[in-house]
This record gives sequence, structure tokens and C-alpha cells, in this order.
Amino acid sequence: MTFNDIFKSSFLESVNEFSVIDTVLGLTVALVIGLFIYLIYKKTLTGVMYSNGFALTLVGLSLVTTLVIMAVTSNVVLSLGMVGALSIVRFRTAIKEPVEIVFLFWSLAVGIVIGAGMIPLAVIGSVIIGVILLLFANRKISNAPYILVLNCHDENAENSVLEILNKETEHYNVKSKTINAAGIELTMELRTKDATTGFVNRISDLSGVENATLVSYNGEYMS
Repeated sequence: MTFNDIFKSSFLESVNEFSVIDTVLGLTVALVIGLFIYLIYKKTLTGVMYSNGFALTLVGLSLVTTLVIMAVTSNVVLSLGMVGALSIVRFRTAIKEPVEIVFLFWSLAVGIVIGAGMIPLAVIGSVIIGVILLLFANRKISNAPYILVLNCHDENAENSVLEILNKETEHYNVKSKTINAAGIELTMELRTKDATTGFVNRISDLSGVENATLVSYNGEYMS
């Protein structure tokens, strides 16, 4: 193999098949939209445990997907090889919140659309998705669900508790009731009328009530 044959190789010829300007433009737009997704994730976070690593993953995922799609669309042979390579990839990371799946697919979709050259679609679609997520995330729930755990000495104390709940809550439902030598343990699901929890103080002051615990309920503590 001579020196000229090296420069005539198919590998070096394929280097000139992509546009540097298009690549820089696509990655720049992917970075901007990825940062937009990052901000929406921070604004719509409902819990208190913020994962900065997951938020940065959303930005990186947009960039990486854009780069991969650009390579695939520029070479048919490479696209076939890429399908085989990606088919062996397995993701084992646990998803803490169901809404995180939306952000992952959003970042992937942005990378695919930008890599395919449809930048206006990526921009318009991301703006619409971001606005919808912000509207639903900022919707206030006046009567949030709670779980109330009580320990009563006898049935009289239980009846006094139920009288207070009938007056102070919009709805309550007994989820479990355990009776033993120490007394009665009740677990109830309830919704407050005006988002106040002062009735728990009155319940704990009742004669025969050993303790009362109110826990914010999001559907994950028990079925």
C-alpha cells in the first residue's frame, strides 16, 4: 500500500461526506433545547429530592442522540450497523418517578428530530410540551390525600375520632384495622376540606388516643 492509497481509502473519503456547519448547528440547537428540558424538569419537580445527575443526563441524551442520528442519516451502511450495535444495549437504571420517563423520551425525540434535520419541529414541539407540563405541574390540589395512622385504647376513643373526621374531612376511608391487647390501630385514607391539618391536634388530645400520625399520600405507600 502506497502513501496515495492511504488518502484514497473509503474511510478518509467518508470523512468529507458530512457538513461541519450542519453538525455544529444541530448540536447547538440540541444543546439549547436540552437546557430547556433541564429547566422544565426543575420547574415541574413535585418532590423535594432533586437529581442533578438525571437533569444533566437529559441534556447529554439530546446531544448524543442528535450526533448518532446525523451519522445514521448520512450513511445507509452505518445505519444498519448502528441498529445492531444499539440492540445489545440494556439500561438498568431505576426510574424513581413515572414522569421521568416522559423527560427521557422527550430528550430522545428531540435528538432524533434534530438529527433528521427537522429543527423547527423540534423547537415548536418542545415549546408545546414544556408549556403543557408547566400548566399541569403548577395546578394546585386543595384537598390533597393523606394517610392517618391512629392508636386507640378502646372503641369509645375510636368513635370520638370518627366524629371529628366526619366534621373536618371531605371524605375518609378505613384501609385497615388491627385489634390487639394494646388497643386498636387504624389506618385511614382521607381528604381534607380546606387543606388544613389542625384536626389531627384535636384527635391526639382525645382521651383514649395514644398517638396520631398524618402522612402525605401519593399512592405509593400502600395499595
